[in-house]
Amino acid sequence: MFRLSLLAVTALLTNGIAISQTDSTLLKNRPDSLIVQNDSLNVDTAFRLSPNAIESTVDYKADDSIRIDMTTKKVYMYKNNEIKYQDINLKADYVEIEFTNSEVYATGSEDSLGNLVGRPVFTMADNSFESEAMRYNYETKKGLVEKVITEDAEGYLHGETVKKMPNDVTNVYHGSYTTCELEHPHFAFEFNKAKVIPENKIVTGPAYMVIEDVPTPLFIPFGLFPNKKGQRSGIIIPTWGESTQRGFYFENGGYYLAINDYLDFKLVGDIYTLGSWAVKPSMNYRKRYKYNGYLNANYAINILGEQGTPDYSRNKDFSIRWIHNQDPKARPRSKFSANVNLVSSQYNKFNPVSSNAYLSNTFQSSVSYSTNFANKYFLNLSLNHSQNTITRELSLSLPTVSFNVNRFYPFRAKEIAGKLKWYENISVNYSMAADNRIDTYDTLLFEKDLVGQMRNGMKHDISVSSGSIKLLKHIVWSNSMKYTERWYSQQHVQSWRNDTLYLDEGPIEGYVGTDTIYGFNAVRDFSFNTNLGTTLYGMFAYKKGPVRAIRHVIRPSIGFSIRPDFSTPGWGYYRYFINENGEREKYSLYDGFIYGTAPEGRSGALSFRLSNNLEMKVRSRKDTVNGTKKVVLIEDLSLSTGYDIARDSLNLNKLTISGRTTLFKQLQVNYSSSFDPYVLDSNGRRLNKFEWTENKRLYRPENHSWRLGISWRLSSETLGKNKNKKQEVAEKRESDAGTPQELQDLNQNLEGYVDWNVPWSLNLSYDFNYSLRYKYENGYWNYDVTKDKQLIQTLSFSGDVNITPKWKFGFRSGYNFETKELTYTSIDIYRDLHCWEMRFNWIPYGFRQSWNFSINIKSSLLQDLKLDKKKDFRDF
Repeated sequence: MFRLSLLAVTALLTNGIAISQTDSTLLKNRPDSLIVQNDSLNVDTAFRLSPNAIESTVDYKADDSIRIDMTTKKVYMYKNNEIKYQDINLKADYVEIEFTNSEVYATGSEDSLGNLVGRPVFTMADNSFESEAMRYNYETKKGLVEKVITEDAEGYLHGETVKKMPNDVTNVYHGSYTTCELEHPHFAFEFNKAKVIPENKIVTGPAYMVIEDVPTPLFIPFGLFPNKKGQRSGIIIPTWGESTQRGFYFENGGYYLAINDYLDFKLVGDIYTLGSWAVKPSMNYRKRYKYNGYLNANYAINILGEQGTPDYSRNKDFSIRWIHNQDPKARPRSKFSANVNLVSSQYNKFNPVSSNAYLSNTFQSSVSYSTNFANKYFLNLSLNHSQNTITRELSLSLPTVSFNVNRFYPFRAKEIAGKLKWYENISVNYSMAADNRIDTYDTLLFEKDLVGQMRNGMKHDISVSSGSIKLLKHIVWSNSMKYTERWYSQQHVQSWRNDTLYLDEGPIEGYVGTDTIYGFNAVRDFSFNTNLGTTLYGMFAYKKGPVRAIRHVIRPSIGFSIRPDFSTPGWGYYRYFINENGEREKYSLYDGFIYGTAPEGRSGALSFRLSNNLEMKVRSRKDTVNGTKKVVLIEDLSLSTGYDIARDSLNLNKLTISGRTTLFKQLQVNYSSSFDPYVLDSNGRRLNKFEWTENKRLYRPENHSWRLGISWRLSSETLGKNKNKKQEVAEKRESDAGTPQELQDLNQNLEGYVDWNVPWSLNLSYDFNYSLRYKYENGYWNYDVTKDKQLIQTLSFSGDVNITPKWKFGFRSGYNFETKELTYTSIDIYRDLHCWEMRFNWIPYGFRQSWNFSINIKSSLLQDLKLDKKKDFRDF
């Protein structure tokens, strides 16, 4: 390999050079002195450069040889040549440099089969192109290139002859433009002349589209293709078609405005000839290491059918979606975040953007700000929203405030020395919560007095704990005391009224009336708890077989809690009124308030609990260290009951049994049941008589409940262990700088992402709920299979498979065990056409019955060049 400095060669070949021999002393003192060394030539020369010489060093190399012709003042370079001059880089198999005219000529060479290899690749700054031959003047910065292929932004420009101008503008003769990266592209817009303005646009004369070398009737009088990198403002071409129910339409047409590197705005809309329309503004913002987010707002008028017909309907629908995330590094001690998802009750029925959106009926929103002071005091402010589009229930919290203090130890010294005393483990914790809530229906939100619908209050909790105290080395004793105080600005006083109350259902003679009395009210309660517990271990080892050992862990505990009766008149939280039968009826002044009222009735309850855990250790070939692995048989099996010494009757509590475990790492099993030690009368009321004395059994079964749930993802690559590709791509885009619009489009359309890296995948979700409730009939305790036995099963499954390297088939469905029918079903077929793609989606039945076929160019630069055919679900 030969590597030389072209500045030295230029000095030798350029006219006007004054060369003189000098001694070593003079050479060392000349800043422009050069030493040229080669295998057969050693020159120690000092010289002055001509004004016509090149301005900076040119480095070049050749794998084969470099020949310098002193007579013609040319340099010839052979095989894998590379020349670097300022911001210019040239690679080619054959390069010829002519210093008289300051020109460089480059081309490729033929291999043994006669194919042209080592074609010139010319790079200047960020622009690069490949050609068969080129000639470039590095003084005038003009160039002439033959059969060139150059990449501009997301597209590729082909030209028979290309002339590069000094201002970097390029003129193209007999060329084409495409987004296909192949040397012989699948499609292109062919033209006679064009001009390329870097970082701006490509302008052509009349052009027509060619697909697989076949000209098409798609002709344009001129072409204007953007080639600016990054975000670009421009018109969004709508899709068009015809809908049976809504007429001819233009959908998703509008304008995209790239405001700056941190902010953009898009406004698109729909319009139909039968009156339906929609407007969809959206905005994205991002500032690295600070925050990012987007805001979408949709408003639509959906008109189906013709006015006056039975099928006619008109709906006003809206949705607001706002996501805001703050980088943790921006403000470590405070955070502002938003996740707002507001929709009208019918929005996702007529305007769904995805299958998940259509199948969703519950929506939540939260806008919160949190901060801390000295990492001890924590404050959180939030606005919350929750709604159900089926029941139309709506809940708003405007706002919710919480304040917490880190647990502190009042009797512990700042510097701990030695073992802690028992009183030094006493800790105190304080928390405060305040809420202003509205619970209503979305249709009534603005029809009634908004302030009158609000329920508000504040709650303070102070807890004191002794920590864990060890008794007899194996028993753990813990104590705690809790004090709660609620603040309200009103109370409700009830009384019986003999007036007539007129309701929509009809008049009611006599009713319980409520009067609201405003003022500051404090509702307090407190309790004390103590608990003793220990842990017992049992181990049984096996000498033979795959099972090495079984371990049983038992955790018995006994507790006692005491609380006074806060319904006595001395506390002032409860009152009486005389009902229609002349009887005294107790009620609380704070019934239904946001933080409730003080508990009624005194309590001195003993509680008993026995918790079990069962595990086994089996032989494992994968574990090369111990050769075994742990298998959990029963995660928890608990029995609990209690006895209240403060009651005058029915002191014994019900016995509850609950258990849970996970089998095969995927199948979740839950069980719960309850048993009552007391008998019931014919009206279902508990009597102070034991089941043992009446029916010779310890407990009467009340209900049993089983739940089995499995969520399994299988694939040829991950087998359910790793993230799927859609999540990986979304997380990668989140971390990359990318345009905000690209990030939003990907996150909102993960269903449309096609993952070729996983040949097949299957997602299975099954949920089984079984409950049985006993009741008393004809002197016996039994159950009615049709009424008291409840079985709920849900099954959903989805997946995809690569039929060939270019074909993918996907599906999504479920099964309704009550109706014995398939639930929402969707079938997807995708075909990779290299620079094009084809999609087919079919929903064969149900309210969303529809089909959609599209074929389009992959590149976002020409994303509006597509063919769509569909039958909308509103047209069936």
